Amino acid sequence: MTAILWLRRDLRRADHPALLAAREAATASGGDLVVAFVVDPRLWDGGGAARRAWLAATLKATDEAYDGALTLLHGNPRTVIQELASRVGATSVHVSRETTPAGRRRDEVVAGALRSAGIKWVETGTPYAVGPGLVVNGSGDPYKVFTPFSKAWRAHGWPVPAPTPRVLPLRRVDSDPRATAAVTAALEAPGLPELPPAGEKAALARWREWRERALTAYADDRNRPDLDGTSRLSPYLKLGVVHPRTLLAELAGESGKGAHTYESELAWREFYADVLWHHPRTAWEDLRPEMSAMRYDEPQDAIEAWKAGRTGYPIVDAGMRQLLAEGWMHNRVRMIAGSFLTKDLHVWWPLGARHFMEHLIDGDIASNNHGWQWVAGTGTDASPYFRVFNPVTQGLRFDPDGDYVRRWVPELAHVPGAATHEPWDVADGYDHGYPARIVDHAAERIEALDRLQATKS
Repeated sequence: MTAILWLRRDLRRADHPALLAAREAATASGGDLVVAFVVDPRLWDGGGAARRAWLAATLKATDEAYDGALTLLHGNPRTVIQELASRVGATSVHVSRETTPAGRRRDEVVAGALRSAGIKWVETGTPYAVGPGLVVNGSGDPYKVFTPFSKAWRAHGWPVPAPTPRVLPLRRVDSDPRATAAVTAALEAPGLPELPPAGEKAALARWREWRERALTAYADDRNRPDLDGTSRLSPYLKLGVVHPRTLLAELAGESGKGAHTYESELAWREFYADVLWHHPRTAWEDLRPEMSAMRYDEPQDAIEAWKAGRTGYPIVDAGMRQLLAEGWMHNRVRMIAGSFLTKDLHVWWPLGARHFMEHLIDGDIASNNHGWQWVAGTGTDASPYFRVFNPVTQGLRFDPDGDYVRRWVPELAHVPGAATHEPWDVADGYDHGYPARIVDHAAERIEALDRLQATKS
């Protein structure tokens, strides 16, 4: 009998429990395996060009990993998965368990339709080392703060990586021409940023090169956007090109502060997924309901300046321009840019989260939106009240020689060293067209704290 493996956020062949379950179902009856991906226009068209191109490139690499047997479908998954199952005579459809609110709703509908047709729906594994919802405190309740969650997460542990099947009973099924056309168009779209190499081979090559070169110094260098100090695996983790369990297994042989810190960063990803699992509404709402009393502004000209990287604050502008140019931004700079939008411009965080999700090739609803809430002070942080990032001191601290700013803000290329972070104090700082500051940070910091205090009244 035929089994279908429906890929979503698990575009790989290695360390893939759902693939193993599908292969077992197929081979147990002497049948074959169909591997499919659905190009859903509602999602495909909802992101920016860089996100589509990154997914398209990853799909091509996934097709190669499955020996050219990846079937691309086009349309509503509720319809097209059942149609595929009927066409190939499938008796089971296998997936990695989805954990986002939208993904869970979709899967409930698809699974119900398949079961009504007598087709098994089998969920095996998740995109996380520890599935969301599994780490709870002694009372059985979810954790609200990262540090106790991370301790319990480590204590819970995770399985060893699943073996990679060398031989699969793959069956080739023609792809929908609309899906192949969408992939081709995404890769040929004008003005695309230079994307990293796609696919699990590229992901593992990057991981092992970076691990050898930079893991030891990671705890110190990860906040330096001027250095190549981060693994930059987030775009691969987003699409499941590599599983975090694979990385954790290799980290198990490492000691030192760098390895521990990297493990903690993976734990943050799992923590935010867990928060979203327990609180689905927080995809686009404040986790802390009392923060709904916060007063916000909608300064359209200032918002557009922020999006374009023309706020007059160099570290903010460098990050926003990197986002547009690469579809990626250094995490420290994401926090600085996020704080500027929410605390200096007093804009509610979902506007910034949507902008990031449109452009980031690693844009993940749980990590992105809860990271924004952390910065905005409306989410999981235990003491957000006093945090208002100063874009100047942040730049001086984490880009001490100004190299990151000069890379992305050519109008300041002539300004030497750390002076790039304060061009208003340089005689010729504005000679090449760099804009003046759109707000006074010191004044807006006081305003932000006043608004926060008002929510407690």
